[in-house]
Amino acid sequence: EWNRVATIFQAIVPGHQFVELEIDEPIFNSFFEIESLNLPPPTFREYTPVFLGLHEDNDPNGRLMVIANFNNDIGDYWEYSDRGFLPIDLSNEAYKFGVNYVIYALNR
Repeated sequence: EWNRVATIFQAIVPGHQFVELEIDEPIFNSFFEIESLNLPPPTFREYTPVFLGLHEDNDPNGRLMVIANFNNDIGDYWEYSDRGFLPIDLSNEAYKFGVNYVIYALNR
């Protein structure tokens, strides 16, 4: 599944490589201060969440153009947050990621 995504992005932005993002990436502190990237997948399977990004000109200090949430379907936390069957604290954390993504995009 991931290889297909990476291949598609190679067609969109040739030569760019996804890199694993760390907690000190500006997008994780653009509004809310994200304290951990260990947001377990809402399926509660034993996946390790990974955040991958494409930076402008492949420069890790440059602007982040694309973020990929791999093995952590943040959207499920948003989608089902009003249903009560996912922990509210994890849903709140997922919303923090989403808000940060929007604020980062609007300021870059």
